[in-house]
Amino acid sequence: MTGFEEYAALVRELSARQRGGEQAVAAEAERRRGLHAAADQLGQRLAAQGQRLDQLGRAIGGSASVTVPEGAPAVSVPASPGGAPPPGTGAGATGGAAAAPGRPEVGAYPEGTVPGPRAPEPDPAAELAAARQLADEADRYGQQAEAIGHRPMLLPTWSPAARAVAVYAACALAGSVLMCGAALSPANQAVGLGPVLAVACTGIPLLSFLAGHLILGRWGRPVIGGDLPSSRYVPLGFVICALLSPSLYCAVLVVTRLT
Repeated sequence: MTGFEEYAALVRELSARQRGGEQAVAAEAERRRGLHAAADQLGQRLAAQGQRLDQLGRAIGGSASVTVPEGAPAVSVPASPGGAPPPGTGAGATGGAAAAPGRPEVGAYPEGTVPGPRAPEPDPAAELAAARQLADEADRYGQQAEAIGHRPMLLPTWSPAARAVAVYAACALAGSVLMCGAALSPANQAVGLGPVLAVACTGIPLLSFLAGHLILGRWGRPVIGGDLPSSRYVPLGFVICALLSPSLYCAVLVVTRLT
């Protein structure tokens, strides 16, 4: 092989290495642009989560704040590959002849200051993946909290109709028990049966209905969106209280008269 052929082969090898280096630099730049774009997208997502938590906090009458969970990785994208540590920190802070040139009394590393192995640099892609997983968990818990907030505090798993029937029936039963206790007392027996029956058939059902209506209006509406009218089932509640209270009172009265 002549000298010119050797020169041409070296030029071709140098050109191939240069092209490989340019491709590696372009690939690294593209990777960093992708990491920065993913970090920006994650930041926007976390900002939207924070706004949603603030809205939920105001809706329930409290306050919500976004905090980084303990152990969550901090996402950082290095500015340049193989960046050296800043002066005065890390391995550069270790003393020795390199840190004090021209001082022969200083050895390579003073006694007890031999640096240990440097910790590996964190992988930005792995940190972004971990942060994205935490954001997914935050979305899931936020959706669960919002679903719970759309339920009323009173019997949250019941349907609106079943809740209304239970509340009106409980109020009617409580009113009947109180009326029976008052009617069976010696003081009220002197008044006579007519006034007692009139109160039992009119006043007690009306008071029971009003009590159930107020309870459904206060605790039967959702925590979030509570400004919307709750399902109080007024006709159904009035029928339940008008039939149940007098019926229970008359049944108790008949039993007491027969015994």
